[in-house]
Amino acid sequence: MLPAANLVDAFERVTDYWSPKVIGRVNDQLLKAAKLKGELVWHAHDAEDELFYVVKGSLRIEFDDGATTLREGEFLTVPKGVRHNPVADEECWILLIEPASTLHTGAEMTDRTRSLEEQLR
Repeated sequence: MLPAANLVDAFERVTDYWSPKVIGRVNDQLLKAAKLKGELVWHAHDAEDELFYVVKGSLRIEFDDGATTLREGEFLTVPKGVRHNPVADEECWILLIEPASTLHTGAEMTDRTRSLEEQLR
């Protein structure tokens, strides 16, 4: 028998903002729990789409041509190659679904960039 997982409990493992933790896998897609506050960095993922699902709070995702605000229970898929910058004015909990090959901040390297190894810890 396979055990169930609780999404809200998974956020207990997340102690730092902008430091996603891998909480599951579906084929080559990783499910990542992250707590956000402030802004990340403008970046794109050249070869992968990225899904943002807001579990708690709200998240604004800025694009070159405007911004989309997501509230609890809403999700958005950012298509590959689209530059974006996630911004959370207050603490926000998100579930990310993205291929295992997705680099956290695309080609941009900042102090908030996390390697896959860090996300798996």
